[in-house]
Parts: sequence; C-alpha cells; structure tokens
Amino acid sequence: MEIVYTKTDEAPALATASFLPIIRAFLSKADIKVTLKDISLAARIISQFPDYLESSQREEDALSELGKTVLKENANVIKLPNISASVAQLKAAISELQGHGYAVPNFPENPNTDQEKEIKARYSKVLGSAVNPVLREGNSDRRVARPVKEYAKSNPHRMGEWTGDSKTSVISMSEGDFFQNEKAHVATESTSLKIVLKHNEKTLTLKEGISVDSGDLFDASYMNTQKLCSYFQTAFEKAESESLLPSLHMKATMMKVSDPIIFGHAVKSYFKDVFEKYSGLISKLQINANLGLADVIKKLESAAEEEAKNCLQEIQKKLEDSTQGWAMVNSDKGITNLHFPNDVIIDASMPAMIREGGTMWNGAGKTQDTLAMIPDRSYAPVYQKTVEYCQKNGALKVSELGTVANVGLMAKKAQEYGSHDKTFDIP
Repeated sequence: MEIVYTKTDEAPALATASFLPIIRAFLSKADIKVTLKDISLAARIISQFPDYLESSQREEDALSELGKTVLKENANVIKLPNISASVAQLKAAISELQGHGYAVPNFPENPNTDQEKEIKARYSKVLGSAVNPVLREGNSDRRVARPVKEYAKSNPHRMGEWTGDSKTSVISMSEGDFFQNEKAHVATESTSLKIVLKHNEKTLTLKEGISVDSGDLFDASYMNTQKLCSYFQTAFEKAESESLLPSLHMKATMMKVSDPIIFGHAVKSYFKDVFEKYSGLISKLQINANLGLADVIKKLESAAEEEAKNCLQEIQKKLEDSTQGWAMVNSDKGITNLHFPNDVIIDASMPAMIREGGTMWNGAGKTQDTLAMIPDRSYAPVYQKTVEYCQKNGALKVSELGTVANVGLMAKKAQEYGSHDKTFDIP
C-alpha cells in the first residue's frame, strides 16, 4: 500500500519537515510506503519549462501525475494547503527562481508575440486554483478531527466583543451581478457550443468548439461592469456617510479570471478621477489595476516621466484625504486591502472580521466598524446573516459551535466558476 503526501508552500512545508518523518516511521511498521510529491508553486513553475532548464534542474509534473492517481480506486493522497497563486505571487516566485539560477521566462502580462502567448499559456496552468481542480476529481473528505475540535472547545480562541451600536454591514450588487444573470440548460444531445456576443446589431464570436454530451449541464452568467462600478460608488458614499471602514472581500487567487477583473474595477472606481486624468500615461505604462494598487504604485515609481510622479502624488493624497480611509492589511506599512488581490481572501477575511466584533484595522492602527463589499450575491448573504446574528446576540461562542464536514464527490475537473478557460472579459 502507498500513501502520497504532498509537499506544498510556506507553513505546511515547515509542518512537513517535522511531521512527515513521524508518519513514515509509524507506517513503516505496517509496510505502508509514504511517497512525497512536490506540488509547491516553485515546483509547478519548474515543471512547465523543462526546455528552458538544465537537465539537473528539471522537475516532474507531479500535479499531472497525481491527477491520474486520484482516478484510481485505491488512491490515497494527503493534500496539504497550497498557494492559489495570484499574478503577483507568481512573478515573485519567478524572480526568486531566476535568482537561484533557474532560467524560467518572465511572465508576459501583455503578450504580443506567439512565443509570449505560449509562455503565458504555460503559466496559466500554474496560476490560481491550479491544484484543487486536479486533486478533487473524485471523493474529497475534509472534516475536523474530533480531538482537535474538543481541544478548540476547551481552549477557545479570543473573540472580539460585538457592541450594541455596531454599524457593520455587508453590501452587494442589487442588479447586474452573476447571481441575477445566471442561466442553466441540460443538453439533449451531444453537440458543440459557441459563445457569441450580440451588440448593436453585430455578432462577435467569443468562444467556440465547446464540446458537451447529452445530459451535460452547462451554465452561463455575466456581470455588468457598468453596474458594478455604480455599485462601488454607492458603497463608497455609504461608507463615508456612516463612518464605516470600506473593505473589499474577494477570492482573486482561486477565481483567477473573474475576481481580479472585479478587483481592478474597485481600484479604478476608488481612484476614478486619477485614472481618467492620467489615462494616457496609464495606458503607456501598461498599468493593470487588476494586479492591485501596489502594482500601480510600483510602475508609477519606476517611470521616468514627471507626470508619473504627479499621478502617484494624487493617489497618495486620495488615500490620505479620505475621512474613513481603507481597511488595512498592515497598518504599520500602509498596505490597504486594495494593494494586493491575494492579500484578502473572503473565506478568511470575513470570519476574521466577525471574530473581531465586526471590525477591521484602519490606517491609524485601530479597529473600526466595517462596510464589507462583496459584489456578487451568490454567497454574500450568509455573511450578512452572521453579522446580524452577532449584532443581536453577541459574539459566537467557540465552546458551543458545531462543525460542518466537507465530504462528497467533486465534479469532473472541479473547476470553480471564475477560474476556468471559459471565463473572460467581454470586449
């Protein structure tokens, strides 16, 4: 018998160094082999570019191999948490690998040549939720172990206090979002689909050659970006008038196509006057707001034009002049949750806000009631209901909380909406 243990990034890698030898020693008594497969971000990058590297530097495509393994009935894979890499994280990993002598190519943000397009296509296999769609094709079992749960109940973590005058709330789009526009259909025969955009009596083919079999369910939705930007302006005004700290909660790493686009519209909406005034410069510098405010600032700082300095000053002035400012990821370093798309992931950021009594940190390093912006309504209501419950009943009691097991058969490829190759920005 063999168990595959996955090597991933950051904290799980530290756990592996100490825990894996114990597992191996214990299971060796039962003649069970434990194999280590490297699916870290660095290994995934290296595996995509064998033709750029020396033979001694090449790595197997462990993720693809595991994709075959999990389809076997006797497969047993221990998957540790892994990075769902954003473009910023990908570029940082590429830079680090190059510093260690790995000649992997740079990531082309705006590919022009066929070679650049081919390189970007390879990197697309690494970006975002690259691991989960492969390893969760089959039975997935994620639940807390009883001893761990009992320990947490006996030693509850700190919970912030919910005050009676809490004004924290969740705000979502009321129209034009994915939730409103979703349509689904079951195919009655095997066929090939195409996606077309009809606008002003013109028809533009966006995607074609999408194969479906009889009985397949296909589903489509879209978000109206004009209504998205209108929603952002309404949210900014509400935050200002009610003295709430605006915060954006997305999942731009896993939803690697859709959510960075939404994130970019938030950045451009908040700095609307700046982006309109300096549109020519922003286009010239190939500034992409989808990568976050930090990338915008970085490109402006590295530009030689005097106009770039003026643009940067206006961005900083906008942040300083705002009465409420923005929710912070790091108050000491002035990093807002608009700086990096991967810094604020809704699954973690909203529970953290709720644990802090409905507050987040402001620029002064103090906690403040928050207006949580979750543009699409698909799963925003669960957070609003939790906020309302805590405002009425106080903080959740850790010692009394139950658990929800995540067990089940995942869909083929298990691709989340917003992350697959049929998600795109409509021209």
